[in-house]
Amino acid sequence: MASTQQTHIPLPPDPGDKIQGDEAHFSSVPIHVVTKPSELPVEFLEPSPETQLVIGFDCEGVDLCRHGTLCIMQLAFPDAIYLVDAIQGGETVIQACKPALESDYITKVIHDCKRDSEALYFQFGIKLHNVVDTQIAYSLINEQEGHTRVPDDYISFVGLLADPRYCGISYDEKEEVRVLLRQDPKYWTYRPLSEQMIRAAADDVRFLLYIYHKMVQKLSDKSLWHLAVRGALYCRCFCISDNHFADWPPLPPIPENIAADESIPEEEILSVLDVPPGKMGRVIGRKGASILSIKESCNAEIFIGGAKGPPDKVFIIGPVKQARKAEAILRGKLLDF
Repeated sequence: MASTQQTHIPLPPDPGDKIQGDEAHFSSVPIHVVTKPSELPVEFLEPSPETQLVIGFDCEGVDLCRHGTLCIMQLAFPDAIYLVDAIQGGETVIQACKPALESDYITKVIHDCKRDSEALYFQFGIKLHNVVDTQIAYSLINEQEGHTRVPDDYISFVGLLADPRYCGISYDEKEEVRVLLRQDPKYWTYRPLSEQMIRAAADDVRFLLYIYHKMVQKLSDKSLWHLAVRGALYCRCFCISDNHFADWPPLPPIPENIAADESIPEEEILSVLDVPPGKMGRVIGRKGASILSIKESCNAEIFIGGAKGPPDKVFIIGPVKQARKAEAILRGKLLDF
């Protein structure tokens, strides 16, 4: 196992401690490039209720989706960052991670899990489970604080890091890598990994545990349930198959302490709508105006596959009534065509 670099992870002194103010406690940790399963921690490879873990998680690749190439899987632990090299380690090292990625006992903290989940599912048969998606958490905290939700206003990872409530740091290196990716989309396939590649991959996960601790402190019990459910639905979003998710774990039930509340939250669902070939442009409308109007009239999230696919499908996530309302409006528009 190559351990070529060190990086700094901001963490609360102990997992249960409150983070005082905005002061982060940094610890220097190694970055390990992993090509064999034996180079990963045993407690990760063999999940158990006795050693429950929370880790930062991300994937890098070429056009990451069901068809793209997954190149690196990043795992951030409190004492080390592991870059699982799918190019050199191949299917063997990724499959060794499957029990952990599907486990209830390991919480995966990630920013926008949809495409990573799609790549893992279609390329490796892995059903990503038990995620805390910081993009979803950010929106839930804003809603808790009384901010009106704006359709399509999803916080980027760079934007999240810049927010003083969580990190308050600029991430200029991310833009450098974006430029390189535009120049050469195969950037993440090259081996050996350069120092810049190792640093960039580690940077995408090294702040996630710190952000997780800050967010969990802010989230109410009801919001934590919404976070778990929406994370599960985001993981499924682009992973549509003939069995309608029958082989996926069940969605988290409403906890008893919330069910006893006067305002019981409505069940949330993922609805997938087929669009006839050639009609997606009309559904979206000029500059997205048509689909935006539906998002504004329903408290539901609507996603389309776009260039990465899947084509000719619309994905709706939200409370049952709102998701069905969005579905009905979309069906009406299709009938108009």
